Amino acid sequence: MATPPVSQEDKLSDSTRRFRPRLLPTLAAALLLPLFIFAGNWQWNKATIKGNLQRQLDMRATEPAIQIPAARVEDPQSLRYRKVVAQGNYEPQHQVLIANRTLHERAGYHVITPLRLGGSEIRVLINRGWIPALAKYRDVPQVSTPAGMVEVSGTAAIPGTYFFTLGDDGYSTTGWHSVWQNLDLKRYSQAVGFQIQPFVVELDPESAAGGFAREWRRPDERLESHLSYAFQWWSMAATTIVLWLVLNFRRKS
Repeated sequence: MATPPVSQEDKLSDSTRRFRPRLLPTLAAALLLPLFIFAGNWQWNKATIKGNLQRQLDMRATEPAIQIPAARVEDPQSLRYRKVVAQGNYEPQHQVLIANRTLHERAGYHVITPLRLGGSEIRVLINRGWIPALAKYRDVPQVSTPAGMVEVSGTAAIPGTYFFTLGDDGYSTTGWHSVWQNLDLKRYSQAVGFQIQPFVVELDPESAAGGFAREWRRPDERLESHLSYAFQWWSMAATTIVLWLVLNFRRKS
């Protein structure tokens, strides 16, 4: 089929439009485009980090458990996600509850109890699991702790170092703040005055060493959401470019 001839009117219409960037669309694009690209890259990087951590956990989960040393570990990353075991005595007088932890959409706490390692002055913090909050949230639950020598088994985890805290924790017991918003190992070590290992042991669900509900989060939790957000931000960046081009094609005066 023959191509229909282009009318003189269409030729004139095409020839009377040219690309002339205007100030306001250009400023808007210059502001929004880097923002959208940065947000997309940020979400992509978070997904990448989560995926890498999950692969590390899956790999180390197959390795045999190692004994937590009596001396302080200088490189905690070498133990991240390793299966570990230890023997010692719980010290409930220095126990803390980490607030605002949820399980199946119920509010509660993670119970963090120091374990004094046998034959050592070093302690390691044991996350014994989740307990529900009381009806009056400011009431602190009573937590039972096994006495005497216990053997713990679990996974070494490294808590974060940057936290958002809403003022003071707001809870206290005589001489000891028993409820914290976040587990800050540096703050904890300063508060108790003794050395602790630079990691936390998440108690195995099968362990009988005084644990509570233990459904530990996977490192790759919400990974798909981060990827989805990344593509949404990048799509907005592409849309910004298209709109900027369309708005800056103008008729010749």
